[in-house]
Amino acid sequence: MQSLKITLALLPWLAAAAVPFTPGLARADPDPACVAAGQWVDPATGTSRPAAAWLRELAARPAVLLGESHDNLEHHRWQLDVLAGLHALNPTMVIGFESFPRRVQSVLDRWVAGDLSESRFLHEVEWGRVWGFAADLYLPLFHFARRHRIPMVALNVDISLIRRVRAEGWDAIPAAERRGIGDPTPADPDYLAQLRDIHAQHEQLRAARRTARGDDRTGPHGDAADGADRFDRFLAAQLLWDRAMAEAVDAARKRDAAPLVVGILGSGHLEHRRGVPHQLADLGLDGAAVLLPWSVGRPCADFGPGLADAVFGLTDPPRPSPPLKLGVYITDGEDGVNVKGVFPESTADRAGLRAEDVVLTAAGRQVRRVDDLKGVIAEMVPGVWLPLTVRRDGDTLDIVAKFPIER
Repeated sequence: MQSLKITLALLPWLAAAAVPFTPGLARADPDPACVAAGQWVDPATGTSRPAAAWLRELAARPAVLLGESHDNLEHHRWQLDVLAGLHALNPTMVIGFESFPRRVQSVLDRWVAGDLSESRFLHEVEWGRVWGFAADLYLPLFHFARRHRIPMVALNVDISLIRRVRAEGWDAIPAAERRGIGDPTPADPDYLAQLRDIHAQHEQLRAARRTARGDDRTGPHGDAADGADRFDRFLAAQLLWDRAMAEAVDAARKRDAAPLVVGILGSGHLEHRRGVPHQLADLGLDGAAVLLPWSVGRPCADFGPGLADAVFGLTDPPRPSPPLKLGVYITDGEDGVNVKGVFPESTADRAGLRAEDVVLTAAGRQVRRVDDLKGVIAEMVPGVWLPLTVRRDGDTLDIVAKFPIER
């Protein structure tokens, strides 16, 4: 999918595989009563845990799974702190990453061995295609592994298999084409309910995208099927994702010397032990610890027994303002940017842009590619007027789009 959807910030795995699995919970007024910044807290009791004793206990576990919101720098800094502490206590360690599919394992081995430059490493693992989050967020973890010659393990599967399960269902995949992954154990009722909620959000998103494209056709992979069938395939893709990572953790643990396996995964795969830990238990790997970063100010109603073995309180830095959104579905054209659809109630809709328009200039600059228009919009600020020159039905029109002051 090469065209830019300015109104959506979908990432490669999530757009194709189906699950936005980093928590996006609404923030409330700061309430440090449940977790204070800089403290390890046991959700079962609500009491803090001394760091030194807790790390010694963790270092003796078979696996330690560290959650994250993929785009949160503080979460990755916390993961690095925990890695350093565990490595000092148990240097027989491997580090598994959700961000890598298994097919790039040989590249990870060469990186750890010191055979690749940073830029070459990112190129060979196809970072922008297979993960897409800023590499700077993860590079300190990669360099830590390389510096200490700690094996890095690719936990994920290739996106093509997840796409296929999303389209066809797990049962439709022949055994020889399952990449060696076994049948996932079924989701428990709470996880099932959680995934139903996520699937409903995806259905709304898909409907909005099709409306913006002016596409009222059914898609090739079951858009006409009933909702239950679509959810079943969605569920199968998610359980495959969890199972694949659990099997990779289990296999890493079974290496010579039975190393401590530290997993770097999205928190949504770990919370309440419903995702990867649930699959690990089915594989017989007992004792894996689940640790989560906890943003101080997150509603305390989300905190409680069973959430994790422990959480660590963090104060998140202010996030930058989200980018301005014109609200169009666009593609590159021969002499301008083709408007394929306009999102209702968007800035573009209010300005009078229509599907089949061709944007020739933006803010006085010629735009021939999606990235040209994206670059102009990136320079805009809330409340600014954006003049556009548009060709419509052979005529040239001047249209002015006004971005709202509040986003």
